[in-house]
Amino acid sequence: MKVVVFQDNKVLLVRRADNGLWTLPAGIIDPGEEPSLTAAREVLEETGVSCEVTDLIGVGVTAPTVYPNGDHAQYLDIVFRARHVSGQAKINDDENLEVGYFDLADRPKLPPLHERALAWALDPRPGGYFA
Repeated sequence: MKVVVFQDNKVLLVRRADNGLWTLPAGIIDPGEEPSLTAAREVLEETGVSCEVTDLIGVGVTAPTVYPNGDHAQYLDIVFRARHVSGQAKINDDENLEVGYFDLADRPKLPPLHERALAWALDPRPGGYFA
């Protein structure tokens, strides 16, 4: 799941500790948790920002994964749009090295699925994006 959080025409990004890449806040649903609640929780945990999830933007899939035991899997990629409610963007966990809001024109390059999520959020369509 990815969350595109906007504040004053800027987008919230994190630089991941595991690979050094800039991405949108993202995470995995806990058992029994609703997806929009996961989105808000992940943003708060990673960035210290409280947000209001406003829209389900789209649903896609991640790249296929092959596990060491030979199992093949592919996961849903749910994309939400949100607005900043309160809090200062900061490193709020051990998963990220940097956190901040960026002007869209001056932001770091994002991995492909994060670029797709941002593009969807910038040009939402009725019914969302899905294949």
